[in-house]
Amino acid sequence: MLKAQGNEITEHVIYSRLARSVKDAGNRKVLEHIAQDELRHYSFWKEHTGREVSPSVFNAWKYYMISRIFGLTFGIKLMERGEQKAQVNYSAMARAIPGVKRMEKDESQHEKHLIGMIDEERLRYVGSIVLGLNDALVELTGALAGFTFALASTQLIALAGLITGIAASMSMSASAYLSAKSEAGEIGKTPLKASVYTGVAYVFTVLFLIFPYFVMGSVLSALAVTLVNAIIVMVVFTFYVSVAKDVPFKRRFAEMAGISLGVAALSFVIGFLIKIFLGINV
Repeated sequence: MLKAQGNEITEHVIYSRLARSVKDAGNRKVLEHIAQDELRHYSFWKEHTGREVSPSVFNAWKYYMISRIFGLTFGIKLMERGEQKAQVNYSAMARAIPGVKRMEKDESQHEKHLIGMIDEERLRYVGSIVLGLNDALVELTGALAGFTFALASTQLIALAGLITGIAASMSMSASAYLSAKSEAGEIGKTPLKASVYTGVAYVFTVLFLIFPYFVMGSVLSALAVTLVNAIIVMVVFTFYVSVAKDVPFKRRFAEMAGISLGVAALSFVIGFLIKIFLGINV
């Protein structure tokens, strides 16, 4: 009960601080509503424990900062599914304390509904970000793998990859703009912002993938590090989307990794064959 009580007052502090920090009036109202729910739950536990419990300063700071940096929805959902919730056995307490079952339902359904009402720009454009990331991962890992066997110099590969990546990012931005314009009825999305989100995601992914070729002398070592970087991007972004959008992590990651690494392997073989059959050494 004390653990549950501590969770509730900590989350009350987090939601209250977030409510004071956001500019959107609708989001502020939702956060204030959830903060009051958490305070009410704290009072419920206080009636049974007869004790005051202080909020966790570390958790309050941690989830507030995560929410501010990575977005309200991601930070809040990460907190709600975090270990501090799992450590409380509501089912066991519900058999002994009247009202616990109703409060648990309130936590799992009512708050989930309220969190779903939060409107964030970055989530409206997550599809554009996914487009930029996915295309950069598939195209650049494939291109760099092909260049690795076709060219013998890491500097040449880096230059070729950078030119390819920048040209492709502009192409993808234009495609995202035209795609968003054709879907003008989609609420809250503008073609220009969709284009910017796609292009920026593409460019950052390109730079992260190409970086090993600028600092390493061995083409195969650089390719290995690039593939590791690609997997890191997949893990981080897939985890973000799985939390923020409530989608399964493993299946989404396996799909993205299978496509990107499969294209890279095929391109590696193509680059090797082209070099042999054309007899060109650079």
